[in-house]
Amino acid sequence: MDESGLRARVFAEEALLGILLPFWQVVIGAVVLVVLVLSVGRLARRGKSRMTTALLVTAVAIAGFAVIGVLLEG
Repeated sequence: MDESGLRARVFAEEALLGILLPFWQVVIGAVVLVVLVLSVGRLARRGKSRMTTALLVTAVAIAGFAVIGVLLEG
């Protein structure tokens, strides 16, 4: 196969991934949302003090992921 045929195949693979990527992001987001709702319900049933601790841990985790994302972006 010549170079142009190989390049065309690579472009086709990138296009296919470009089409499928948003779908998988939606699926993963939906699963995360379901797990989040279930875990928040369970925490709410356990009481106020556990809920406060969970919110603080979650806030620290979000801030940490944001900082890591900004550092790895550049």
